[in-house]
Amino acid sequence: MKIAIGADHAGFHLKEDLKGLLKEQNHLIMDAGTNGSDPVDYPDFVKDVVENVLSGAADRGILICGSGIGMSIAANRYPGIRAALCLDPETARLSRAHNDSNVLVLAGRKTDVETARAIVNTWLSTGFEGGRHERRLKKIETLITPFKT
Repeated sequence: MKIAIGADHAGFHLKEDLKGLLKEQNHLIMDAGTNGSDPVDYPDFVKDVVENVLSGAADRGILICGSGIGMSIAANRYPGIRAALCLDPETARLSRAHNDSNVLVLAGRKTDVETARAIVNTWLSTGFEGGRHERRLKKIETLITPFKT
């Protein structure tokens, strides 16, 4: 599987660890940065990861920032992206099985390495159940029209 991965400064160390896990599992990694712990702006890394997912260059994406919230908000602004902030393996499983998430978001300051590895493994190995969940995703797609004020 081709996986685009990106992090800001708060997620850099976790990103580097997860790259090792992904390489061990023979995934192709597309590293969108950052490449250190100097402060950066997380939307820049969101853009690179989600554009790779949307174009088909990557099968899925992983984003990591301090809380995971900023990355989630930014990624979900892109139509076609279903980014899920997961703090444990169960939410990772549900994000795939029920929501067909194509971008996993992790909280670098809230998630230890062992838990992050378990989340990633669960997220990568869980398929979308379809059925009633597919109907719900189609309804979400109709919501991308901007609200009028």
